[in-house]
Amino acid sequence: MESGMPLSGGQRALIRESWQRVSGSPVQHGLVLFTRLFDLDPDLLPLFQYNCKQFASPQECLSAPEFLDHIRKVMLVIDAAVSHLENLSCLEEYLCNLGKKHQAVGVKVESFSTVGESLLYMLEKCLGAAFSPEVQEAWSKLYSAVVKAMQRGWETLPEGD
Repeated sequence: MESGMPLSGGQRALIRESWQRVSGSPVQHGLVLFTRLFDLDPDLLPLFQYNCKQFASPQECLSAPEFLDHIRKVMLVIDAAVSHLENLSCLEEYLCNLGKKHQAVGVKVESFSTVGESLLYMLEKCLGAAFSPEVQEAWSKLYSAVVKAMQRGWETLPEGD
């Protein structure tokens, strides 16, 4: 997976160090991320339905056990990306398929920029003063590479699918 601008050794170290501080409480930090996501784009709420149940509010969604499972999965994907910083290309097929799944449930490619903004917000809130401009840039590059791989899932859908 080529990200246009590969991560430097220093950037990989910053990502690992900052993720270590966040990854111990994935649901707690994931709730910060998704609360911010729904604040920025409330129109994403209807995409999250379980057993055909529509959530009446972001708060209802954020407390649903099924949604907490989704948060765990999202945090695991981030963890996988952090674990494979030296070789992100090994995640290419997985991320491409993840992109297809998101497209199938109605997620728009444009929504990933809001998710990225929410990820950076979560990191800033959780890291405090340790969230430096260098940390922000490193995470932005990593997130961009992940999204590019997921977008290839959109592009590889066969006609008529």
